[in-house]
Amino acid sequence: MKKVNLTIICFTLFFGSIHAQSDHVLWYNQPATYFEESLVLGNGKMGASVFGGVDSDKIYLNDATLWSGEPVNANMSPEAYKNLPAIREALKNEDYPLADQLNHKLQGINSNTYEPLGTLYLNFNHTGTLQKYYRELNIANAVSTVEYEVDGVKYTREYFISHPDHVMIIKLTSNKKGTLNFEMKFNSLLKYKISFADKTLKAKGNAPVTASPENGTNAVVFDENRGTRFSTYAKIKNTDGKVTNTDSTLVLSNGTEAVIIVSVATSFNGFDKNPSTNGLDNEKIASVQLAHAFTKSFKTLKSAHLKDYQTYFNRVSLSLGATTAPDIPTNERLIRYAEGKEDKNLEVLYFQYGRYLLISSSRTPGVPANLQGIWNPYIHPPWGSEYTTNINTEENYWLAENTNLSEMHFPLLGFIKNLSITGKMTAKTFYCVNGWAECHNTDVWAMSNPVGNFGKDDPVWACWNMGGTWLSTHLWEHFLFTQDKNFLKNEAYTIMRGAAQFCIEWMVEDKEGKLITSPSTSPENKFISPSGYQGATFYGGTADLAMIRSCLIQVIEASKLLNVDAEFRLKAESALARMHPYQIGRKGNLQEWFGLFPGHEITPETTPYLANACRKSLEIKGDETTGWSKGWRINLWARLGDGNHAYKMYRELLKYVDPDGVKTSKHRGGGTYPNLFDAHPPFQIDGNFSGAAAVAEMLIQSHSDYLDFLPALPDAWSNGHFTGLKVRGGGEVSACWEQGVLKKLVLKATVPHQFTLKMPKGWNPGSLSQQKSKFILNQDGKIIISLQANQTITLQQ
Repeated sequence: MKKVNLTIICFTLFFGSIHAQSDHVLWYNQPATYFEESLVLGNGKMGASVFGGVDSDKIYLNDATLWSGEPVNANMSPEAYKNLPAIREALKNEDYPLADQLNHKLQGINSNTYEPLGTLYLNFNHTGTLQKYYRELNIANAVSTVEYEVDGVKYTREYFISHPDHVMIIKLTSNKKGTLNFEMKFNSLLKYKISFADKTLKAKGNAPVTASPENGTNAVVFDENRGTRFSTYAKIKNTDGKVTNTDSTLVLSNGTEAVIIVSVATSFNGFDKNPSTNGLDNEKIASVQLAHAFTKSFKTLKSAHLKDYQTYFNRVSLSLGATTAPDIPTNERLIRYAEGKEDKNLEVLYFQYGRYLLISSSRTPGVPANLQGIWNPYIHPPWGSEYTTNINTEENYWLAENTNLSEMHFPLLGFIKNLSITGKMTAKTFYCVNGWAECHNTDVWAMSNPVGNFGKDDPVWACWNMGGTWLSTHLWEHFLFTQDKNFLKNEAYTIMRGAAQFCIEWMVEDKEGKLITSPSTSPENKFISPSGYQGATFYGGTADLAMIRSCLIQVIEASKLLNVDAEFRLKAESALARMHPYQIGRKGNLQEWFGLFPGHEITPETTPYLANACRKSLEIKGDETTGWSKGWRINLWARLGDGNHAYKMYRELLKYVDPDGVKTSKHRGGGTYPNLFDAHPPFQIDGNFSGAAAVAEMLIQSHSDYLDFLPALPDAWSNGHFTGLKVRGGGEVSACWEQGVLKKLVLKATVPHQFTLKMPKGWNPGSLSQQKSKFILNQDGKIIISLQANQTITLQQ
């Protein structure tokens, strides 16, 4: 059956929005002054933050593989596990101060730091009056543009980073012959040297061996014989004018049009390869990339970029109905929205911006998006800009599958495989068990040990060891959405099994014979004992058990599906049955909501008492959160089916926040910076990603063995349509609704699968099943549909 174009079907519903504010363009009437105002570009490895200045344009450059340090020695503390009996004995005696003290002995090194590559400057010789300044980022084509006039001459710049050609392209034009003049220079916070050859600016340098504050006050240690090397090559391709160079700049004089090609590369050669002695030839790579791109026309380069990028971005469209919001700059738009005014296209823009950021930051095998994606200007970025696996790294990928970007999930999935290798030694030496473990922090070198700088840091965050347990669930989620059995068999299952084996052997019996974790810590949370002691180390953490429960359920299901490993499956089933059950607190609350989201074990339909307890926990904690926490809670409210509460918090996520460098401001706290980056504060990208994931979760859910359409639709989104969202089972869904009622849905199977559909409000499943003989009406009033690969079915009310 031919797929219906829902955009056309629903066009008449939303015609009023056609001249309103854009749902795919960020624009401003002045250059950026601060990083949080810059417009970011990326091809999944190279990143750029463009300021769009007039007299001087500043462009921060990044590479996803440029980190401090070198491969980790996973066997850093071979006898750490010998401290476990004493910690467990202290906990058995409920001597929590002693348990905290001893838990410091289960700590290793801290993670390395994601480093900035450098800054490219374009300095112009403007002397006249500036007029008609305009700066934008079009996320529909991943191109940024700057336009302005000086003394009647119009200047235009166009920026993009090409994944097919591995370079950044900057096209500069003036509309009056010979009026384009600029000089280009490069500097870096890292160690580097500049040279010129063949009218090419060449910068080469190296990242620090360490950049961690615990090695001294803001200590940065460079060693010319160690660390990751980097190269930045830039060349001007001019149609007229003259290109020359000084000892530090490349200069174009009296030109009219020019294209700058920027190529970057590092010596990073994998998590287990020394980047100085066994690294890639970064100079050769940068040179070859530049040479290949230089032979191509701007039109050819841009065409390849658009074809590649739009292959992913165009898979999903969304409209939330007519809007009357005025066409004003994005920063002003955010301020207006924070005042409570309507701007449905801003809500769509934020959703699509999350997808844009994932495409732009997550296309490097084994190197996932970090805390700042790939955009970082600081040698000491917030939290090292590393991977924090007690929530943030996982949260970065909540939108990968349901917003139809499975390919962008692979950098994380490959990284999990790396962690499972170093994590075997961590499991043995720190915990005296088999399988593999990963703890609170990690870095590009797949460090898996508990952090804390060998006992110097607080166990409340440093000693948590459930990162591998949580990460392994991403392997199963990828399978559920894609139904790729080859991936499950050849890539995922062994890693999932290793994570489960760690959990089974790590748990111990409590006094009632139930399996718990000991020692345990709740991610960055302390408890108060009956005696009033505020501690971090305890036993049987609810978060631990929720994650272990998900891990075991998934490996059991995978084992059954692949018909393998029956003996281990029995061990997993036995452990699952013996685990300490969820406990509802005195206030009717559940201490941990992982099982509700991103887990699947708690749902309002199958476990209403636990779902209600999660709701109570959310109510007790309140809505005053920021960043990753705000994003998580929006998804939780969506899973509870409360669209209006989810929408309330989504609006709060988009509250305008001034850049960090603004000295006096009334716009502080958590929310969204002028360039739509998430303000935790400071900038963390997980809020962007989880906010986008939450929109999809409000519109379609598939975690309960059936498809639930518009499960958390807020009143504010009474009319709308979407195309291309993915569901578990290998399905792609499009839908159109009016006045909160679903009018049409289109379901396409990417692989043969039997789908169960929860029928929407107002639909008559009996009459529908009679119309379509291939439908089966089950006892719950749900429709069962069997589809072949690439088969599409359209249902209309």
